[in-house]
Amino acid sequence: MLGLQAHFEAPVARGHSPAGGYTGAAGGAACGDLVRVSLTVEGDRVVDAGFDAAGCAAAVAAGSAAVGLARGRPLLEVARLGPAEVAAELGGLVPAKRHAAELAADALHRALGAAARATAAVPAPTAGTRVLVAMSGGVDSAVAALLVSRGGEEAVAVTLELWADRDHDPEGSCCSASAVRGARALAHGMGLPHLTIDLREEFRAGVVQPFLDDHAAGLTPNPCIRCNGQVRLDAMLELAGRLGARSLATGHYARVVDDGAGPLLRAAADPGKDQSYVLAALAPATLARLRFPLGELAKPRVRELAADAGLPVADKRDSQDLCFLAGTDRGSFLARHGGLRQRPGDVVDRRGRVLGRHRGHTGYTVGQRKGLGVAAAEPLYVVATDAGANRVVVGGREELRRDQVAVRAATLHRDALRVDAVKLRYRTRPLPCRVLGPPGAGRHGRLELALGEPVDGAAPGQAAVLLDGDVIVGHATIA
Repeated sequence: MLGLQAHFEAPVARGHSPAGGYTGAAGGAACGDLVRVSLTVEGDRVVDAGFDAAGCAAAVAAGSAAVGLARGRPLLEVARLGPAEVAAELGGLVPAKRHAAELAADALHRALGAAARATAAVPAPTAGTRVLVAMSGGVDSAVAALLVSRGGEEAVAVTLELWADRDHDPEGSCCSASAVRGARALAHGMGLPHLTIDLREEFRAGVVQPFLDDHAAGLTPNPCIRCNGQVRLDAMLELAGRLGARSLATGHYARVVDDGAGPLLRAAADPGKDQSYVLAALAPATLARLRFPLGELAKPRVRELAADAGLPVADKRDSQDLCFLAGTDRGSFLARHGGLRQRPGDVVDRRGRVLGRHRGHTGYTVGQRKGLGVAAAEPLYVVATDAGANRVVVGGREELRRDQVAVRAATLHRDALRVDAVKLRYRTRPLPCRVLGPPGAGRHGRLELALGEPVDGAAPGQAAVLLDGDVIVGHATIA
């Protein structure tokens, strides 16, 4: 321990930027202090690091302390460093200066995550196994990590930073910089190394932009399925391989089964918490490396396990909305990020008769009844949206009802003869179903689903999850 004065007067590697290094920064205009850390990783070790800082003396000293603690140490040891260790290296910080240690730790971990994702090659442990655990900072992922550790395996935590927005509620989201800090503190409190992956660019391109595009086209997208199937879990599995971890565990309520032809996703034991629908686009090769420790548990038991272990998140409330919408409404988000401002237009019936006015077609979805603002003798529902004409088409319930649904971009993991049910929306019950054809396993541009009972509103853009009992054997998008 050098102390704050020594680190300020003779900072370690200030102004040094390692060749080929990866950089993380924290702070800026809002607080006046900025810390930037750059480092390189070779194999399983941080071989070089440097920093720069602007602002108060504590920020400079904290950057120096973080770099001094990280240089030459194994990557997973550096992943255990947080504000407490930085502050301790400075001989302790008064509460008013604690912010400097937090900035230095944030910058260090952003650099470490980028370097680990690109260059790490950490060997698997010689004894036992290592498991990467996706931690959001909530109770479910914390208990997943707890169960992995109790099973005698070495748990390493990872959190994704996915979104930053001035109107975002950082405390209500699982993917903000604030959530990352909370998850890191939780992991360190559990004695786990923690890494951060910055996926903001990938998330914007692969999840948010299609969400905006679908709304512009009058569709009702489900971004969680795209996020899980194409962005989040694949990135974490890639990191798991670099860290010598044989699998990735998450706090999702789902299960994996093998029917003899490979792994398939299965609904959780607790139907009230089942999240298999939003995981439906996961490829079998991905499922083979995934674990869901909560799949057999009910939520009250998960909270009980957390409380018994003294985890501070035992009573933390669950997030309720899309992570990037926390703190804002959908209409404002579409306008700010997609330029999709509300354009009033006509509400019409199937014959084109104008019945009223709407505030903008992006605010409506097939099956919607409330908020139409149209007086009628019988209840009216949205039966279609016409983005090109900026019209919302309404009709009676009988016009909404369908006993056959067309889907596109379908993937069947097994022969269509296995399909006996379909789930057409999250948190709705599966409906009896058979695939017309029937096609074999593989990808199909378009399929027709015959329902065993009618559905009131199949919203174009939503996922159709194809089931054999409670096992997912395929997925598609409602056309």
